[in-house]
Parts: sequence; structure tokens; C-alpha cells
Amino acid sequence: MGSRHRDWDLSCKVYVGSLGNNASKQELESAFNKYGPLKNVWVARNPPGFAFIEFEDTRDAEDAVRHLDGTRVCGVRVRVEMSSGRTRGRGGGGGGSGSGGGPPRGGRRFDRRYVLLNEILISFVMSLVCCSIEF
Repeated sequence: MGSRHRDWDLSCKVYVGSLGNNASKQELESAFNKYGPLKNVWVARNPPGFAFIEFEDTRDAEDAVRHLDGTRVCGVRVRVEMSSGRTRGRGGGGGGSGSGGGPPRGGRRFDRRYVLLNEILISFVMSLVCCSIEF
């Protein structure tokens, strides 16, 4: 692991924000490798507070975003999203949800509303099946 994060594959690159000052590469690896093999991990130090994770597979990166966004990693609640590839100057990383444009490369924007709606629908259907309720 070690190439510059700007050269990583955007379809596999995840931005981790709101990390605070004490995030360690090992803690991030431990949290993210549950979703698939990692190629690279880079933690910002000056200024601190964000990191980039590169997965070997796009689907693993998307799963990590879906499951880890808003959870506690390295002792703080983090923002996890697919990287947009844009830089944000001295104060931040390259997350995907800033203003100023359309969807990130690849043509699809990850929209949490549809994922939540899908999860609610699946739960409802499963409760119908499990309880043998007829329409």
C-alpha cells in the first residue's frame, strides 16, 4: 500500500471525513477491510480529519459507504462517501457530496433515500411472508 491517493481508481476510492485528529491507519484498515480487500489507505495529517480508502472492487467500496456512513470509526462519527476526485483546498478532502455539479464519474449518484426506501419495502414484504398475512 503506498501510491498517491490522487492516482487511485475513483470507482474504488472512498472518502472518510470528520475523523478528528487521532485517526490511525490500522483502525481504518480494521473498520473497512470487513467489506473487502483494500489496496491503499491514506490518512491526512496536515490538516488532519479525513482519509481515503481504496478497495480492490467497486462493489466493496459501495458496500462500505452504505454501511459505515454515520457510524463511529476511530472513536468519532464519520462521513463516508465515494470520492468525487475533486480537491477542496487546504481544509478538506475530496468527498462526493459537495455542491457544484452533477453525479460523480460513472454517471450514478448514490442516493440514500432510495436505499432506505428499498430496505423499508424489503422489511415490509418479509413481515408479510413471515406472518402469513394475505392481501
